[in-house]
Amino acid sequence: MQRIFSILGWVGTAVVFGAVAIRFVRPEWDQYGTQAAWVGLVLVVLYTLGQWREILDYFRRRQARYGAVAAAGVLVALAIVVAVNYLASRQNKRWDLTANKQNSLSEQTVKVLQSLTAPVKFTVFDRSTDLERFRGRLTEYAYHSPQVSVEYIDPDARPVEAREFDIQAYGTVIIDYMGKRERVTSDAEQDLTNGLIKAMSTMERKVYFLQGHGEKEPNRTERDGYSAVSGSLRQDNYAVERLVLAQQKEVPDDATVLLIAGPTTDILDTEAEAIRRYLERAGKLMVMLDPMLGPQAAPMPNLESIVSEWGITIGNDVVVDLSGATNDPSIAVAATYPMHAITERFATLTIYPLARSIRPTEGGANGRTAQTIVETSRQSWAESDLASLSAESGVSMDEASGDTIGPIPLGVVVSAAAESPAADEDTPTTGEDTPAAGETLKPESRIVVLGDSDFPSNAYGGIPGNLNFFANAISWLAQQENLIAIRPTEAQDSRITMTPRQQTGVFWASIVVMPGLVFLAGIYTWWRRR
Repeated sequence: MQRIFSILGWVGTAVVFGAVAIRFVRPEWDQYGTQAAWVGLVLVVLYTLGQWREILDYFRRRQARYGAVAAAGVLVALAIVVAVNYLASRQNKRWDLTANKQNSLSEQTVKVLQSLTAPVKFTVFDRSTDLERFRGRLTEYAYHSPQVSVEYIDPDARPVEAREFDIQAYGTVIIDYMGKRERVTSDAEQDLTNGLIKAMSTMERKVYFLQGHGEKEPNRTERDGYSAVSGSLRQDNYAVERLVLAQQKEVPDDATVLLIAGPTTDILDTEAEAIRRYLERAGKLMVMLDPMLGPQAAPMPNLESIVSEWGITIGNDVVVDLSGATNDPSIAVAATYPMHAITERFATLTIYPLARSIRPTEGGANGRTAQTIVETSRQSWAESDLASLSAESGVSMDEASGDTIGPIPLGVVVSAAAESPAADEDTPTTGEDTPAAGETLKPESRIVVLGDSDFPSNAYGGIPGNLNFFANAISWLAQQENLIAIRPTEAQDSRITMTPRQQTGVFWASIVVMPGLVFLAGIYTWWRRR
């Protein structure tokens, strides 16, 4: 009988090894390999049961008991490892240790994901060898929202699905949200998030740049142009249009925001009345006014009158900053942002070349009270003597002559209930457009006034805080507060630049000195042991 059990044990072992070999050599026979593995396991168990006397005698020995204790310890340790991995798979936590959080999603993306009220599906179509470039990013999307699901499809292996989604190129991502479908052909976070925002949006948003008074040109690519601003707005799913209000008489009804950036001459009376009517019907206005410097500088009573009606005072001065953040005192540096939706969790430096003060009117105006959103440091002041800026003696703080000591406010906001219904007041929106899905936006007029139009220009838009601050202001004006956040950052260039002398020093230290010290230490140790 023992001989039969012994044969069964050897046969079972051979069958198990054969099943393992089938899995690697002939994967198409996998079902037979599984069956063989079960048969071999049964034979091995039968052999073990047939040897129960020998097993019992073995465990009566002292050495066997010590071995059992050791085996039990190994099993306990293994159980702990399995339990920790099980819990980790259920409670996922990540840490990003890169310098500027390159492996983490931006606050803007996280806010969008957390605002999802319905399931959204990302379907990625790419070659099976290239799908990994999407996995890391979209895994982060799913990590931040249980509403996100992701499917990866090789269009060559599954052509039916590819035709169904009309896939024309590899690397296409289809975003489905509440019956609306958007497509993206990039694995970049900003492109994926913009596609998701488009799928969530129910109406088109437009930012109109007022033209005809020397304002900044939205498509100009030179240093003083706003092409970077326009690109940023389009990435945030705004359409950008130029508006010559003198030719149209009214601000278009589809205007989400009217932007007046750095005019050099005043607007016409008819234009001023058109802007007033626009604000009455829940309009959104951003005005950026530069200091009145140079021979061509002219007062702007019509524009200043509109702003003053909303409780905002424009200073006839230039901000001088001696904080030492820059080598030019005419460049104001701001790092203080009073609490507001625009500046919530915003703690990045912003730079304003040749700025003027913008203050809330004391006591408000017409029942409207403005609020400061950005101000300079205490090492700055508002210089009222503009002629002294070009004097050889330079400028100095003189309160007696009308100078105002810092901190100096550079930006002010104000909002109020609309006096007349907006054109799209009765249009319900969903997703990120409302405080809650299905609600209607409360008609509200909003204004942002800033004392500099150069800070988001092509020359200074590369400073991370500048464009982020501008984009946050636009989001607030458009009543998209849940999109106010820090935009995705680019990878930092961390290269080290060394002089020829430094390069020589590094060469000798790493190639000669350090290996030489190790060699001498070895010689000394050998000599001591002799």
